[in-house]
Amino acid sequence: MLNAFISTAGYKKLYQDLGFEVATEWSERKAISLLRKISPAVIVADFYHQADFRDRLSNLESLLAAAQSAPHTRILVFYEAAHQAVLDKVRARLRIDAALCLPVQEDQLRSTLQAWLD
Repeated sequence: MLNAFISTAGYKKLYQDLGFEVATEWSERKAISLLRKISPAVIVADFYHQADFRDRLSNLESLLAAAQSAPHTRILVFYEAAHQAVLDKVRARLRIDAALCLPVQEDQLRSTLQAWLD
């Protein structure tokens, strides 16, 4: 599992309890580099929108674009409710397998990941 960014890092024990080996990166560039090396089963990442982004809508578009070439890698994003409309626009262009609104309910996260393991 590739764990990218901040909100997602608090669930490392849950990921490990489900049997995932967890690699964490704190920058999108490093996460993309790791994605190309390890081909993870799951990517879990924070999604956010900043109005001052010049050429994109969110922090994740480069990582999501890189992940499109890995069809067996599941993509899970955590997002703020205020960013739902922007997330929907990104999802219309790039594959995201599941999105959980912050604060994430641990049982919902566990069931999402467990379903992907089954």
